[in-house]
Amino acid sequence: MTDHADPRPVEVAPLKSDGSLAGFLLLRNWPQDTVAWAKLLVLTVRMAAVPGLLPSSTVFRVADGIGADIHPGAVGIIMACGPVAGEGALHAGDLAHPQPPGLLVLHPPASTIAALKGYDTASGCVFLPGLPHLGLDHRAAWVQADREGTITQLVSKGEVDPYSDADTAALASLMAA
Repeated sequence: MTDHADPRPVEVAPLKSDGSLAGFLLLRNWPQDTVAWAKLLVLTVRMAAVPGLLPSSTVFRVADGIGADIHPGAVGIIMACGPVAGEGALHAGDLAHPQPPGLLVLHPPASTIAALKGYDTASGCVFLPGLPHLGLDHRAAWVQADREGTITQLVSKGEVDPYSDADTAALASLMAA
């Protein structure tokens, strides 16, 4: 995945634990803008579409500056934090300290209402919190895709009101202090 502002590619490696999707390792370069994060989200949603890899809707926390001791060239990690609902579900404020540079939520096909009939899609949202009082807006992207790579929905935008969408509202509440 290449970021148009920086020709160095952002490489993504999925991480599994006990047969389930546990996160993603970011290698070589950090996504520089909302479009680059949307491209990364496409890859993560395609993984969520693989049958059995993501058992339920799950929140993932973005962390940067993890260092090469994890893996040569690693610049960040996206780790599963917990399910959206049910046993072990996250609650408001659970991910407030330290506040992450972003959160993702991935929904497997069983938890996604497909944007196009005939496609068994997974979906996801990345929320990049801003500091509105300093003029830095909230940004987000939403994707639906199937495991073969067909993207049925892709939206990327800035100046997001986190409470205008269920996914961004849930993610913002997890970061609320």
